Amino acid sequence: MADPQYILPNDIGVASLDCREAFGLLSPTERLYAHHLSRAAWYGGLVVLLQTSPEAPHIYALLSRLFRAQDPEQLKECALKEGLTEDEYQAFLVYTAGIYANMGNYKSFGDTKFVPNLPKEKLERLVLGSRAAQEHPEEVGGLWQVCGDLMFSLEPQQRHLGLGNEGTTTYFSENCTLEDAKLAQSFLDSQNLSAYNTRLFKGVDADGKPCFEVRLASILREETTPDSDMTPKLKSYEFEGCQFQVTRGDYSPLLQKVVQHLEKAKAYAANGLQEHMLSQYIESFTQGSIDAHKKGSRYWIQDKGPIVESYIGFIESYRDPFGSRGEFEGFVAVVNKSMSAKFERLVESAEQLLKELPWPPAFEKDKFLTPDFTSLDVLTFAGSGIPAGINIPNYDDLRQKDGFKNVSLGNVLAVAYATQREKLTFLEEEDKDLYIRWKGPSFEVQVGLHELLGHGSGKLFVQDEKGAFNFDQNTVINPETGEQIRSWYRSGETWDSKFSTIASSYEECRAESVGLYLCLHPRVLEIFGLDGPEAEDVVYVNWLNMVRAGLLGLEFYTPETSSWRQAHMQARFVILRVLLEAGEGLVTVVPTTGSDGRPDARVRLDRHKIRSVGKPALERFLRRLQVLKSTGDVAAGRALYQGYSAVTDAAPENFLALRETVLLRKEARKLIVQPNTCLEGSQVQLLEYDASAAGLIRSFSERFPEDGPLLEDVLTGLAKADAHFWRNPTVVAAPRA
Repeated sequence: MADPQYILPNDIGVASLDCREAFGLLSPTERLYAHHLSRAAWYGGLVVLLQTSPEAPHIYALLSRLFRAQDPEQLKECALKEGLTEDEYQAFLVYTAGIYANMGNYKSFGDTKFVPNLPKEKLERLVLGSRAAQEHPEEVGGLWQVCGDLMFSLEPQQRHLGLGNEGTTTYFSENCTLEDAKLAQSFLDSQNLSAYNTRLFKGVDADGKPCFEVRLASILREETTPDSDMTPKLKSYEFEGCQFQVTRGDYSPLLQKVVQHLEKAKAYAANGLQEHMLSQYIESFTQGSIDAHKKGSRYWIQDKGPIVESYIGFIESYRDPFGSRGEFEGFVAVVNKSMSAKFERLVESAEQLLKELPWPPAFEKDKFLTPDFTSLDVLTFAGSGIPAGINIPNYDDLRQKDGFKNVSLGNVLAVAYATQREKLTFLEEEDKDLYIRWKGPSFEVQVGLHELLGHGSGKLFVQDEKGAFNFDQNTVINPETGEQIRSWYRSGETWDSKFSTIASSYEECRAESVGLYLCLHPRVLEIFGLDGPEAEDVVYVNWLNMVRAGLLGLEFYTPETSSWRQAHMQARFVILRVLLEAGEGLVTVVPTTGSDGRPDARVRLDRHKIRSVGKPALERFLRRLQVLKSTGDVAAGRALYQGYSAVTDAAPENFLALRETVLLRKEARKLIVQPNTCLEGSQVQLLEYDASAAGLIRSFSERFPEDGPLLEDVLTGLAKADAHFWRNPTVVAAPRA
């Protein structure tokens, strides 16, 4: 049987997103708008399969064919006849639900591969004995031949997502190295091209020299459109002795489906801003233009307080091993007015609270662009996972000049982070009841501060293409050195492109630190309706949750490569290290033995020292993070962040040994079941499903009723067309012309 860290347990938590009340309050027109945006998101979400692993599209197609032919109960009868036990069939259901929930066979949170928790020969008997195989033996048998071995393989390079020898990725061909990724980023910067919607494929030209294809995601392929900003960029370039060919057409058939529903959604838009936004998204996905997506995002920022909120595109770069390429995601949600009122009050106080942050005014944006901040009940979130909150767009130039939006996903918070006392690990018994009572309210406070004043704060020092600076070189002083500013961002450079592999985690650490720091402010606690002893309990639980999360983060560290697989958990471990370094008994991590006789541990936080010891330590650390980010000082930023990220067996914490304890006691992340919407005549209906692995499978079996088989053929066809980039890394054809 596989190592427990590479399987999903049979008793994994499964929760359903509840949005019935929010959906019921929508008008017929708003429902139609939400429906078509949801369809666009779900079609686009399939792109993630092609962004994850070579085998993921084939696994998805195989599982979808099995459950289209037989629902979970019917397939169970077949499984028992083929000799599977009840537990083995449940393991297969959980594996399938995991594929759907993560949009691939790697966990969205941790980037670790998961494999079926049953013998391969038994799964093969089920697959080949299924009704789908009886009706289409060549197709089902062919899919099993392609992906059966890879479903179960735990070869070292396949255990985690990563670049080159360190893991699996389909953002890059298998022969790409970190040096290739850096070279490609320099090329993209030189041409003012964003990496967000690209993949990189390395080949060898006729002279044996390396050549690269930079492929943009778009509907159009070779077709040229004279009025497009992309057409002149689609050509061959010489750069630092290598050939770069910029092409487009990645994911084309899937993006056609996305655009079809965005066009339909335009007819039900609430205002001109939404129409313009959708038109630009359509242009972006058609042409492969990130500039068009930026224009759409500007309209989205200006569309304040919509009843139906949404965003779609190549957004988060967490899973690109180099940290520059965006994973496709799309969400549709409905505003929760009562919770949004608290966030609106937080926004009203934002300018004053920004002044409390521990860096000089010159390191803050020249003007705080008041954002939308709403609590949303999610109707649809397509991609590899569902976050608790979002601060977008991620484009640095828009965030600095146009602003951003913050959203807290209320119905996700309600189910995804609920905790049972008996499953609480690494806390003292006397802390558990307090933790359970106040974790929800403390998380609301932390998410609000993290998104609005964490991601929403701080200035990047930039020299534009004309040589002009957005800061005064003569008067602005680096508070860490006492000297004038010596480094900044040049035209074309962004936070992601400059800090690359550490950018996401570093920024999450900065935002989490802002949340911890500002939750101590009385005004913040007052906004969330907290005062007196209850307010102090919320502060304590918020800090306690962070140090516990830092310990839990060790699950996502890989000793073999000395690397982290999850940005948020690396960030929380760094904060734990900072607070441990503060000393004076503020935080301690104590190894113990559990009641079952196995290794255990406890984290302890002295609540009486949070303000006197914890706050000053966090203040110093937070100021350094911001100064290095503002100045684009990559060398110092890496040294700082990687220093705190180091996991060793040094006393007194012995983190490598503690990691084994964390793996022993870890709890699998919940799977989330989402509803579907469907058209019955001119009315949109909401379809809900049970909170179970079988319910999650049913939701996907009914997600694409019109064209499910066609989509599976599209996915496997696209995967096969590029399969040579991962099958033989030493012999790769030159990029297509």
